[in-house]
Amino acid sequence: MTVEEVQALGQAIKQEVARAVVGQESTIDLMLVALFSGGHILLEGPPGTAKTLIAHSFAHALGLDFGRIQFTPDLMPGDIIGANLFNFQTSQFSLTRGPIFTELLLADEINRTPPKTQAALLEAMQERTVTIDGESLALSDRFMVVATQNPIEQQGVYPLPEAQLDRFLFKQSVDYPSAAEERKIVATHGARTHPMTPQAWGVAPVADAARIAEAIAVVNGVRLVDEVIDYILALIRGTRDVADLESGASPRAGAMLAGAARARAALDGRDFVIPDDVKALAPALLRHRLILSPAAEIDGRRIEDVVTSIIDMIEAPR
Repeated sequence: MTVEEVQALGQAIKQEVARAVVGQESTIDLMLVALFSGGHILLEGPPGTAKTLIAHSFAHALGLDFGRIQFTPDLMPGDIIGANLFNFQTSQFSLTRGPIFTELLLADEINRTPPKTQAALLEAMQERTVTIDGESLALSDRFMVVATQNPIEQQGVYPLPEAQLDRFLFKQSVDYPSAAEERKIVATHGARTHPMTPQAWGVAPVADAARIAEAIAVVNGVRLVDEVIDYILALIRGTRDVADLESGASPRAGAMLAGAARARAALDGRDFVIPDDVKALAPALLRHRLILSPAAEIDGRRIEDVVTSIIDMIEAPR
């Protein structure tokens, strides 16, 4: 596979998802980058903005197994990863695998469950393995988490721990559609009575696990020159010297940004990374990793504004 074929594959996936989802192009672009760079994505937005439909349609267009977990306050870690249950007929314990054993996992309303249950995802997201009663079980190489969360201002939510947030490659804010897009949603979706499934809207698989593996191999071969590496390093280290921030980005964030920039370059049909790849992805990669200082919160500063100022302050190589 060539970078041109990766670009064509990305366009084909977007076209299929667009059969069911109106708008949200930037969200789907970030999900493609996350897929081809081995990352996970967190979608934040109010209910009814198609977050679940995006994830389901995305998985169907890729030909991946789709699993969903609805996070609630009483959800336990065993409900996610599974457990060894005693079978009275055989007088032996047998493994019951949880819904995490899939390829694309939708963690719906992930911030409605306490941190103890959220922590069940940490090992899976980092190492793509799950440990049950001391036994390590491998997940699919294509395992990807698409998590949704309600805005923190809503009631009955728990802020995600920093360790959990750092395992997400991107955090994307899913906003309300434009007036024209919303009119199209009302006109098309309002005229249907069938369930909101990708198949009902004509979304067809245009890839499979083998095809995705080929694309990822191409992404890994995309060139990353020293000047761009230095630019990534400057952005990450620059978040640690800002008075408005109590906590900056981790070294893991820099490595993830480099991998994501490679994926964006390939999806754009290039076999080399340019500074614009890094600059375009930096806001979604940094916004959930940075913590405002108490003084900045009192002054009403927004994390988005701080991220933008850091990116503007660091000069990109020419």
